[in-house]
Amino acid sequence: MPQADTLDPRILGQRIAEARKARGKTQQELAEFLGCSRPTYIAIEKGDRLPNTEEIIKLAAFLGKKVNDLVRPTEPVVDLQPHLRAVAEKMKGGDQAALQAAIADLQELAEDYRELERMMHAPLPSHYPAEVALDSRIDAAQLAESVADQERRRLGLGDQPVIYLRSTLEWEVGLRIFYSSQLPSAVAGMYAYTADLGCCILVNRKHPPERRRVSMLHEYGHLIVDRYKPGIDYLTLSGRKPANERFAEAFALAFLMPAASVRQRFHEVVTRTKDFLVRDLRYLSHLYYVSVEAMARRLEELGLIPKGSWQFLKEASFAPQQAAELLGLPPQPTNDHPYPERYMYLAVHAYERGEIGDSDLAHYLRCDIVSAREIVARTLTSAGEVGETGEKKQMRLDFNRSLLRGAS
Repeated sequence: MPQADTLDPRILGQRIAEARKARGKTQQELAEFLGCSRPTYIAIEKGDRLPNTEEIIKLAAFLGKKVNDLVRPTEPVVDLQPHLRAVAEKMKGGDQAALQAAIADLQELAEDYRELERMMHAPLPSHYPAEVALDSRIDAAQLAESVADQERRRLGLGDQPVIYLRSTLEWEVGLRIFYSSQLPSAVAGMYAYTADLGCCILVNRKHPPERRRVSMLHEYGHLIVDRYKPGIDYLTLSGRKPANERFAEAFALAFLMPAASVRQRFHEVVTRTKDFLVRDLRYLSHLYYVSVEAMARRLEELGLIPKGSWQFLKEASFAPQQAAELLGLPPQPTNDHPYPERYMYLAVHAYERGEIGDSDLAHYLRCDIVSAREIVARTLTSAGEVGETGEKKQMRLDFNRSLLRGAS
């Protein structure tokens, strides 16, 4: 921890205020905890009074923060929390404590990401799609089909399945997609956009990978039609869904399962076998990396199988996972980390360059020091090389080596 007299009191005060709000504490409660008057505490938040080292340590413990989180020398990023909290408080029912914890998760992950970018001089490039205005005269779901097709073409994805969706949306679009286990099970994800941070998405880590893919694209749909309106999305909504939700829902499914591509593969099966069986449905859902329910509903929507087919399978207690095992379908690749792939690379690179130590690395990677070192070792080791005699080779990669300055 830096010496207290070297800290910027204004930045420190901002961080203390943000941490207090995130914990739902009042200024009076903090003043009483420190044993000072409320005006004296307010002076700390305003940057007019610099707390001493002992007070900083006490504040960090009380607010559930690490000391280093409070004394970072950089300006705090735009606070996402007030807007999302306002949305959460309007929602009836649900686990408010878990929602608030997830919102704090998103803020901390976004701030850590920005800090790594600053440290490594590597801002995230953004290539966002144009905003689309909803019109009551145009069906939102039909519009979403068209926009999803345009977006795939803009990103050069064609109409084939996108397996590495999370990394594609980060590298090609510039989305910040985080996972959190703090979200209540009934919540699929949340979304917020600021000029400083760009598009930040939090997806429920407890949900299956197929559901997480739908959730991140649903929030991406909100970037297109609700860019400046933060939101929290439940798995199901009672009553008629508003147009923006119908758009986001349809956009996600159309992006994952393009109509032309699905029709082509369906007709290939029917032409070859003169039928379309349950096993074909399972194969198709695996190919597009979606749930069997999502694929069945998509086929129903496109008029390729009768309406009610999924309901029939559901009532017959169809077990998708058992079906996958019986058919010998290999597991799809998953990324369960709370942070994106690029975030991890920045943290590993910062560690290799000596910008951060073991404890900071563990903080950024959300694990203990031993696990953090293992992540570094895996990231810096290439196991895909084959020697002249056919044996597998492992190569240690140097992230700091230039490829433009010759082999020496």
